[in-house]
Amino acid sequence: MTNIVVGVDGGASKTHVIVADGTGAELATVTGVASAVRPGEAEHSADVIARLVGEALAACDMDEAMPSAICVGVAGVGRDAEYSAFEEALSKRALADELVVLPDAVIALNDAFAEEAGIVLICGTGSMAYGRGPSQKMARCGGWGPVCGDEGSGAWIGRKALSVITGSADGREPETGLLAAILTHLQLESPDELIPWAANATPRDFAQLATPVVTVAAAGDLRANSLCTLATEELVLHVRTLARQLFTDERAAVPVALAGGMFGHGSWLRKLVEMRLKSAIPGMVLHAEDVVPARGAVRTALGLLARA
Repeated sequence: MTNIVVGVDGGASKTHVIVADGTGAELATVTGVASAVRPGEAEHSADVIARLVGEALAACDMDEAMPSAICVGVAGVGRDAEYSAFEEALSKRALADELVVLPDAVIALNDAFAEEAGIVLICGTGSMAYGRGPSQKMARCGGWGPVCGDEGSGAWIGRKALSVITGSADGREPETGLLAAILTHLQLESPDELIPWAANATPRDFAQLATPVVTVAAAGDLRANSLCTLATEELVLHVRTLARQLFTDERAAVPVALAGGMFGHGSWLRKLVEMRLKSAIPGMVLHAEDVVPARGAVRTALGLLARA
């Protein structure tokens, strides 16, 4: 029987699963709920991924088959404790003959550049940059999570926007279209209702506020625009830091790819980041194609077969 492999991209907003044959041709794809690993919740993440892998196999009539290899790239496993707990939880579910677990940024880098040098900047619910230099040295920047970091991300923008609109409601900030846009987005009547909403909001909830922020910024609102500009500076700083570490000089040729939900083609934030990268990193060479991290996971799973 033809070997089948599975690639998984587990993020803070959604999980993407691809089933492919031994040549890498896609057989089925499924998208479901978030599976990012939070401290103490490795079993939950493993449950979500196991269920979605089962759905993807069923979608191509292979629900009784055992994949030869699976690569799971998931957010939240950059620390040893979470990595070990999640790998153990996933191993118990026996999803394939061979299993490899990687941080989500690694599979994004694999899809964009394979084994070549480059930097991928990810901006979705969270944010981070990950890169490989010409010497094959690897390094990361950011990815410290919603409490300590994720600067420039969707959740970061959402939190900052709430501070702007509550300040505007007080008179500490100038009037801004953000107030009406976010209240409308959340279906709330007054700024006072933001208090209970924010008290129960998850990083994903905050990230959803980035959509009205970027829309209002693109329409010309000065305060929303300044917030997007600040996010842009934070994101570009991630890339510039890695360019200096991995390529010695940001004036050298530095391949850069953009990935994540905030960087959809045509998005205002993507345009701002692309423009700023050109001046901040003179040697930047932009990777124009879409980055599909689950596809990078499939590539890694195929590599396991080749080495078997």
